[in-house]
Amino acid sequence: MMTRRVAAIAAASVLLAGCAAPTPQPGAGDDLGGSVTVFAAASLSEAFEEIADAFTAEHPGVTVTLSFGGSSGLATQLVQGAPADVFASANTQTMEQVVDEGLVLGAQNFATNTLEIAVPAGNPGDVAALADFARPELIVALCAPEVPCGAAAATVLDEAGVAASADTYEQDVKAVLTKVVLGEVDAGLVYSTDVLAAGDAVQGFEFAEAARAVVSYPIAALTRAPNPNAAQQFVGFVLSDAGQKILREAGFGAP
Repeated sequence: MMTRRVAAIAAASVLLAGCAAPTPQPGAGDDLGGSVTVFAAASLSEAFEEIADAFTAEHPGVTVTLSFGGSSGLATQLVQGAPADVFASANTQTMEQVVDEGLVLGAQNFATNTLEIAVPAGNPGDVAALADFARPELIVALCAPEVPCGAAAATVLDEAGVAASADTYEQDVKAVLTKVVLGEVDAGLVYSTDVLAAGDAVQGFEFAEAARAVVSYPIAALTRAPNPNAAQQFVGFVLSDAGQKILREAGFGAP
């Protein structure tokens, strides 16, 4: 069956060190059917769409519904009872909230990411470094502090000693990227994978402080998953060589 994407329902490795993914139940595999709803961080959009296509190619009886947004918003939705089978967060702290509520069967890191400076094609604001984010004449977009990309941005700006003159705070990283692509802002902080996905529409600049805020992505099947067997199989596919290959090609680092 074809994969379908729906709109976003919203957005510490120690947590995951001893938290193994559950073993799929006997009989899983080609006999899988039904639908699987995956709540995933917005920065995973392109990679998870490809992963979902590859998963359904192996399991044609399954339909995957992908719901992207800011990780903190997605976690809140889950805690409030939103139905889903799998949760993939853009940081371990957000996954901890769901773990603490007893909503997951296990969590494992499956990818990493770092921030980059993103500017519109042609760099009209003449942005060259993180220090430029303090220039008051520039229009700057950052993620909201409560979402993972915003927390990472706060860390790198603090490390650089830069008081960013932010004009807008967005609820997920794709919203920041969209403003950069449309030329509505002179610069934004997004993930390296977002710069890669945007192609020629943006220019990206790496900066040294990004290494101080490497983001780890955990994934888990939910305890109340409507389709638990398929949920576990989807998690397993993300962690498999095939899933990891797709993630590497999208620019994500190894977990």
